[in-house]
Amino acid sequence: MAQTTTRLTASERREEILTAAMIEFAEHGLKGTSTEDIATRAGISQPYLFRLFGTKKELYKATVVRCFRQTLDMMVTASAGLRGEEALEAIGKAYMERLSDSTFLRAQMQSYAACEDADICEVVRRGYGELVEYAKRVSDADPERIAGFFGRGMLLNVLVAMKAMDGGEPWIETLLEGCQKGLSR
Repeated sequence: MAQTTTRLTASERREEILTAAMIEFAEHGLKGTSTEDIATRAGISQPYLFRLFGTKKELYKATVVRCFRQTLDMMVTASAGLRGEEALEAIGKAYMERLSDSTFLRAQMQSYAACEDADICEVVRRGYGELVEYAKRVSDADPERIAGFFGRGMLLNVLVAMKAMDGGEPWIETLLEGCQKGLSR
């Protein structure tokens, strides 16, 4: 019996490639990732990858945009119908759940490290700025509260990167407790 395959649309294929690229970039960073490895993971040819994205840098920028867009979508979903501290608390809890996705976290951390490139830095700053502006708008919090909220998020990123979210050591417990209390402040 002949096997039928479903042909993906260009948009679906692009999303599939971005997923493969995010995994590779999260693992190896911009400089340590080859387009050959991305193409192999995505099940496509390297020339097709370049036809869709032009350059490795453009592909990387697209993965950064996607990562920040997914974070913003998560924030919007979590805070739907909420305002003020309730909105920030819901966003914080949803972000903590998101931290279990190590690919997402490492991709986010790699994007900050890639800011040595001015074009990439612009994309990262724009994406991060959209997150800050959304949190500010939905919560109407003052700058100190917003800075503390995002500071906790970055601290959580670092703890996850160190594989410290399970606690176990007194200093880790102190930081985790502080982050938890900060969500409901």
